[in-house]
Amino acid sequence: VLAEVIKAFGAPENAQRMEEARDNACNDMGKMLQFLLPVATQIQQDVIKAYGFSNDGEGVLKFARLIKSYESQDPEIASMSGKLKAMFLPPMTLPPHAAGTGGVATS
Repeated sequence: VLAEVIKAFGAPENAQRMEEARDNACNDMGKMLQFLLPVATQIQQDVIKAYGFSNDGEGVLKFARLIKSYESQDPEIASMSGKLKAMFLPPMTLPPHAAGTGGVATS
């Protein structure tokens, strides 16, 4: 099911929908939630409903929890889960460490 969801994100019409949503979000986290997440949820719903998940946000959440529960047991599922998240979550960057904080100054 996870492989089918990833494949669905790669379909030309879905890739275009995701690109438009990304453009509308302009790398703003609040706008990502407003524009990108609903499109990503809909794409997943279209696939997982055929496997007994409800065709709503709750079905997607149950699917995500199920995938999460298998990530530690199966490296292939963990890898595919990472690919799926990368499709609709922006990359997280760590803030740079401020110079001279929390360490010993060296010369």
